[in-house]
Amino acid sequence: MIDAHCHLEQKDYNPDRDEVILNCKKELKAVVTCCAHLRDFKKSLEIIKKYKNFVFLTAGFHPEYISEVPENEVNKYFEELKKNKKLLVGIGECGLDYHWVKEEKWREKQKELFVKHINLAKELNLPLVIHSRNAEKECLDILREQKAERVLLHYFSDKDLIPEVIEANYFVSVNTSVFRSKTTKKIIKRMPIEKLMTETDAPWLGFGKRNTPLSVRMVAEKIAKIKDLNFEDVDKITTENAVKFFGLENL
Repeated sequence: MIDAHCHLEQKDYNPDRDEVILNCKKELKAVVTCCAHLRDFKKSLEIIKKYKNFVFLTAGFHPEYISEVPENEVNKYFEELKKNKKLLVGIGECGLDYHWVKEEKWREKQKELFVKHINLAKELNLPLVIHSRNAEKECLDILREQKAERVLLHYFSDKDLIPEVIEANYFVSVNTSVFRSKTTKKIIKRMPIEKLMTETDAPWLGFGKRNTPLSVRMVAEKIAKIKDLNFEDVDKITTENAVKFFGLENL
């Protein structure tokens, strides 16, 4: 199993981060941690260097932070990403967030920054990890306009757009929301297993309990139940999907 999207650099893990990761190593093939802000990049690099060939890194600016990201900071972060290209397996999470960002001027800024992420991913030949909360259609439109090809839609939540997702040949990663969200269950039913990955978004989405990458087992079990497949097949296929998408073939 692989957790295709979590945030191990978050302060929630400061008291016992090493213990959490070592426990994950006992059960998981790999963990992909996502750095969503320049301020967390140094810590993220420390983690992946310490747990080389187990924890892998994607990095970008989370769209929720748009109002606190000056142009010079974007440039600085992107230069850091270019400098550390060999340590990255993806760009993001990036995209649009219309849940937290309501003002039109900031939504337009999000779109501009999103396109910059797409161009960076092309330049570095890396896949994209997309955040699209309450802006799924707009995200898909921009991805198509910019001819983005290697795309993972993290925590995607518009079931009616699944035909477009499938046509575009994008992946969707499923997390613990499957235990509460009817929409997530419908998305699992509609997406082919060959285009699904498991994730946790940990430390978030614990729903009252602590969330760690180990929760991907429960997610995979739920996918198996919903799609009427063997757990072993779901585990194998979703793991292979993540390996191929992020280029982890040397594991």
